[in-house]
Amino acid sequence: MSSGWTSRPSSAASRSSRHSHASSNSRAEDSSLKLECKAAYLSVFDDIHDNIMNKKDFILVLQQTGRNPTPKVVQRYWDENTESISFAEFVDICRKEPPTSVDDLLRAFRKFDINGDGYISLEELYKVMTMKGEKLSRQEVKAMIDEVDENKDGRLDYKEFCKMFVATTEECKKMSLRVMEKKERQRTQKEDQPSVRPRKGEKRLSQASLKSDDLPKPSPRNRKEKQRVSRTGNFPQPSNLRSWKHAQSKGCFFVDEARGFVSHQYLLTLMEDTAIWLTIQPITIGDHGDVLDRPPVDTAMYILRADHDDDKALVTFTEHQDSKGCYGVRCDLAAGSYHLIPFTTGCRLRPRKSDSSKEAKLVIRDKEGKITLTKPFRKALEEIFDMADLDGNGLLSRDEFSWFNIRTSDENVADDEWQVVEENVEMEKGEITKDGFLSLNVMEAEDNDGDTEDLWITLNSMGYNKALQLDEACPFKVDVYAEDGEAALEVTKLENPGLLLEGTVCASVIAKGDATKIKSVKDLMLYTYQGDARATVVIENKSRTKVTMELDCSKSKNCASNHDSLVCSIAVPPQSRMVGMHLLPVNESAEWFVQCTEAILK
Repeated sequence: MSSGWTSRPSSAASRSSRHSHASSNSRAEDSSLKLECKAAYLSVFDDIHDNIMNKKDFILVLQQTGRNPTPKVVQRYWDENTESISFAEFVDICRKEPPTSVDDLLRAFRKFDINGDGYISLEELYKVMTMKGEKLSRQEVKAMIDEVDENKDGRLDYKEFCKMFVATTEECKKMSLRVMEKKERQRTQKEDQPSVRPRKGEKRLSQASLKSDDLPKPSPRNRKEKQRVSRTGNFPQPSNLRSWKHAQSKGCFFVDEARGFVSHQYLLTLMEDTAIWLTIQPITIGDHGDVLDRPPVDTAMYILRADHDDDKALVTFTEHQDSKGCYGVRCDLAAGSYHLIPFTTGCRLRPRKSDSSKEAKLVIRDKEGKITLTKPFRKALEEIFDMADLDGNGLLSRDEFSWFNIRTSDENVADDEWQVVEENVEMEKGEITKDGFLSLNVMEAEDNDGDTEDLWITLNSMGYNKALQLDEACPFKVDVYAEDGEAALEVTKLENPGLLLEGTVCASVIAKGDATKIKSVKDLMLYTYQGDARATVVIENKSRTKVTMELDCSKSKNCASNHDSLVCSIAVPPQSRMVGMHLLPVNESAEWFVQCTEAILK
């Protein structure tokens, strides 16, 4: 009995010990999960108190934790009734959905490894990557194979690939942790700083010594007298401009559903300190402008220092506009390099709401069965050629053809691909002629036996609708004149400048606009800038909580907004600034004014 009696407490203690150990492990694992989720969350948002407001950000944050969700998994947590997901809800989702593991990937790959040799082809990999997780393009899948295909046979050793995939995921997690730690250090530093710090050379003012001139000036939005603006006509250009060195290039704004506005971007290099005269204006390609019957799309340019990558890089921007829709600026610049980032408000160039027009026919077969282009499609291709011909010499260089290819297929033109082009289409001085460009599209239709799906991808990417109207793109022209020395202008990117441009626009409005302090909320400011032909309202939230503000510009006269309405609500994260609204005149020849009021939404 003694033996039995002593064994029971021992057994109970063992179970208790195991339970305590398991409980401890569970707490440790949950703590580790929360830390991992927090790091992933802060790699996308500034604060864990910010909610996820759209499906795209939800997928992105999940991917930052190493979870590659299928559309079915995404639908489980984000359906048509979902408005937002909090950080706590996100952590709970991550508890339920395990990260994508090597075994998960291997099981998916083995389904397509028919002969069981451990390799998978491009086509097979494409099927896998469009079944597991968010869909990838064929070009992205090809790039993945190229990255690890050492013998260039177009096959992938998927076991090695799975290990590489998981290792890359772990690196992403580590990067997220570093980003989180950096943000927390910056937040701690700000908390340690005094709330008011005078600039170098300034005296600290007491509340009693403040004068009315020291306070923020009231915004035109709140003045009883409405701000009326009329067109100023031509802004003066330098009288001796013909003697200045000239560089020019074309470019284009594209409406991109996934990335917002995409445009060409430039590097301006100046050999000497010089005065410059820079203009940017929309141009008409073909006769689509008459068909669409809309006012000219607003086009502006921001000049940034090349050695900065934040909103402090702003030098100046094209503030003035003439009666022909040309924006320009004259300024003095030191020798060196500058980024030129085109900008449009979105008040006139908008995503199409629907495309209900009848689909135009692109190709036909002649009596002999040979594929030829229809006249409307040929005309659209000629317009696309002119858009892609950035230097305007009537030919497409390899670089210009690559920019076109990047827009339509997300791929640069490789050496072997360019060699095929050189061998099969008409060239002049090593560049593609317009007829050569047209023949490339005929060859594509022939390769697909008359199927036009790929041709429509090209047309849609370049901004054309089913009726072959250019309604989601705006070509423009950039001219730079330098008074002293040479000026070189080079296309460097074709993408959405994202937060850099948002921060730059905000910085320009804060620098040149009128400030209004919102009395009902501490550390909340509104800035209103109004130029020749554009007004912009920026909200700056210096507080530690998110603020949602309603802007009501419905009492403005002759104004169009970049939103669907002149009344909109903007959620501004803590410690950040955002563009609230852009406004343009509907009728450019008529008087217009901006009257805007604000309200804090709870």
